[in-house]
Amino acid sequence: MGTERKGTMMNELDYTKAQLLFFYIIILLSVDLINPVKIFVHVFPAIYPWHIAALSGACWIYTFIVNMRPLLYYASKIFFHSILSIFFNDIQIVGLSNIPAYGPVIFTSNHANQFMDGLMILCTCQRTISYLIAEKSWNRPIIGHLAWALGAVPVKRAQDNVSKGTGKVMVNSEEVCETDITIEVVGKGTKFTSEVKSGDKIRLPGTSLGIKVVSVDDDSTLSLKVETGVIDVVKSQPFPEPVSFDVLPRVDQANTYRSVLEKLSTGGTVGIFPEGGSHDRTDLLPLKVGVAIIAYSELEKDGVNVPIVPVGLNYFRAHRFRGKATVEFGSPTYIDPKTLDDYKRGGADKRKVCNELLGRIEHSMRSVIVSVPDYETMQTIHAARRLYREDGVVQSAQDRQDMGRRFAEGYKRMLLQTKGDPPKEWKVLQDRLLAYQKELDGLGIRDYQVVGLDHEQYELGSETEGHTKVETFLYRLNVFGHIVHLVLISTLACLPSLLLNLPVGLVARKYANYKRKKALAASKVKVLGYDVVLSERVVCSIVLVPTLWVIYGLALVVFTDFDWPTLAVCFTCFPLFSYWGVHAAESGMVDVKDLRPYVMKMIPSARKRLAALPATRKALRDDLRAQIRKIGPSLGNLYFDKELNWAEITRETSRMSVAAAEEKGDAKKEK
Repeated sequence: MGTERKGTMMNELDYTKAQLLFFYIIILLSVDLINPVKIFVHVFPAIYPWHIAALSGACWIYTFIVNMRPLLYYASKIFFHSILSIFFNDIQIVGLSNIPAYGPVIFTSNHANQFMDGLMILCTCQRTISYLIAEKSWNRPIIGHLAWALGAVPVKRAQDNVSKGTGKVMVNSEEVCETDITIEVVGKGTKFTSEVKSGDKIRLPGTSLGIKVVSVDDDSTLSLKVETGVIDVVKSQPFPEPVSFDVLPRVDQANTYRSVLEKLSTGGTVGIFPEGGSHDRTDLLPLKVGVAIIAYSELEKDGVNVPIVPVGLNYFRAHRFRGKATVEFGSPTYIDPKTLDDYKRGGADKRKVCNELLGRIEHSMRSVIVSVPDYETMQTIHAARRLYREDGVVQSAQDRQDMGRRFAEGYKRMLLQTKGDPPKEWKVLQDRLLAYQKELDGLGIRDYQVVGLDHEQYELGSETEGHTKVETFLYRLNVFGHIVHLVLISTLACLPSLLLNLPVGLVARKYANYKRKKALAASKVKVLGYDVVLSERVVCSIVLVPTLWVIYGLALVVFTDFDWPTLAVCFTCFPLFSYWGVHAAESGMVDVKDLRPYVMKMIPSARKRLAALPATRKALRDDLRAQIRKIGPSLGNLYFDKELNWAEITRETSRMSVAAAEEKGDAKKEK
């Protein structure tokens, strides 16, 4: 699927050229004999240095104005690249070769980390991308200004103007048996004629999907259009009991489509989050049809079949500071040109081809992420992947992604094959995996540290294990020495951050948690609201960090007798000290994590738990591998093939899921 590399702003050759040019300019400025300005002034004494400076300044301003947008984009990209390097410990890229080098491209991505998702793709892709951003975010200070600098396109969203409907509604769910039909909704205490218009959507409890209103007859009766996904929503409601509802106003997206098509027609690239909003679920939300309409509109308007490149954003501890991420670009999806006539005909034919394209886009997006039904399953798969791989082997990002997807898709297929009732052996194994992870969390250690526990020379210095008192004393003295050493190193590493970063970090954490609770209360799809945490921390830090530097700068002016050049040097050093402080503090935190097992060994109640972990881990690994050998052959190519077409794999899993649902429905009808 392409090569893997770290996220960079430019390729290696361009970076080398920039370095050579920088040092060449430094040499010219440092040596008067080869300084071109001083040589010119010496040859033409009538010309003063300020003449050249004024002319150069005018040329600089003219060049900036003429090329303002691309320069702003590049400057913003540099800024955000530094932001990512601070807030993320490691960013890996997979599949860059899947991105077309020229021509229009539509990037579609999962949306698990609010504003950070767009920045992650912008800073790891060499193409210039214009992202669609919610108008609600566009109007926010800082966010909106940065979005403008990056050439983003604002989009009005119905959910940003949702209103609570008066009264309650009822639907005869037995009538909802197929798509492309109209159903009648009966209201109780409703005011449809004043609150709802044709083209609006109503949203029922427990779902984010809006159902389109076809007509409003009177205050208590209206008609809805049954489209894809509506049947499941209606069936999930407790009808004939009346339920509350929300009204999503119709939004005219003509200007948005026009702006996007203009960018594509000039060979530009556009980024879209088809789910419609960020969330912290472990699977994709239903995709919005807008991306399919854009692709078909460009094919109809300019005859260009735009490649739709899926981007998988896979985070580890996404809402935590110094987390990790893998950005995976998948193989492009294209429109079948034969379906363009169906699109032009409109109506049911247009909806059919758009939904078919949307389905293929969804499968391509699933091919670059690891999607599972819930957090417990995700935790099980992560634990299983760590135990299954060989100790000491460093996996590439692509290999980690591949193994994670094999476990995820294999688990889904096993549930489908067993009709939701997996073998008892697997249930027991899953419980043991979760219990093992819970024990690690309780002790505050990581799985890789358990391997080190197994290599200890003494069994925790215990006299009951046959060691002499002298051996036990020397062992515990050695442990104490490790603790003192690591505490000292961690303290020294964290000192630069105490003044420059810690105050901002504490305030940003409180602010982000406040915004998380607010976003969670306003959302129908978020689980805990963690998708907004890191973005809000970044926004808060962008404001507070420079403010703190100014405060320290003023303090130096007031309380010291430094001259202005010295003050200028001190102030310009604040960003460097802050950046270095982050990395130094991270080194200290690594030592603190390594310190944890030594501290736990000094606690009698934890000593036996630590001693039991290596044997527990070994038994789990052996049983996990035995289970995989047992059920693996039934999973076919997921188990046997080394190279897989993940879009086709996810499509096949989806077909199996649909077939299982139909079989289950038929069984209910027979009863």
